[in-house]
Amino acid sequence: MLAATTELEAINSMLTTIGESPVSSVDDTGVVDAAIAHQILQEVSREVQGRGWHFNTEIDYPMSPTYPDKEIVIPDNAMEVDTVGTDTDKEVVVRGRRLYDRKNHTYKFDSTIKVTMIILLPFEDLPQYAREYISMRAARIFQKRTIGSAELDGFTAQDEARTLVHLENSEARTADLNVFNGNYSILRVLDR
Repeated sequence: MLAATTELEAINSMLTTIGESPVSSVDDTGVVDAAIAHQILQEVSREVQGRGWHFNTEIDYPMSPTYPDKEIVIPDNAMEVDTVGTDTDKEVVVRGRRLYDRKNHTYKFDSTIKVTMIILLPFEDLPQYAREYISMRAARIFQKRTIGSAELDGFTAQDEARTLVHLENSEARTADLNVFNGNYSILRVLDR
């Protein structure tokens, strides 16, 4: 039985796009191309997850101030935070790793607020359809940066487009998207 794509498999797939031999470990720093592939895979994962998908978006997530300083510290893997529900009247932004109240010009909060938060997940915590797309996009970028072959780019661009369609279709199915709830940014406006 086949398992979901691992980070090592993704890196090895990227290496094969430029004709390199696979490595036996993600931490194999002896092969420069493997280290570059790993870096690009992480870069693309951040980029793709930053869009905010059903699988990495926390909705109505309560964030409480710490005591005694009354600051709200956001998790290290938070990529975007926005207030929701009755808290949308608050002018809150992320500054550093804390929430800042722009309206009152302070980092101090007296109560818990609810937010929508996009989080960065480790590669192995992603659903398979996201892993496939991230792997293909990373392979295309890796090939462009290391070899720069227009012909290979055409092949990998087709594969990337195919896996993006699969990702978007899977996202629509798992998130039960329809015309009324298909876009988190629209939902935020409708929720106000």
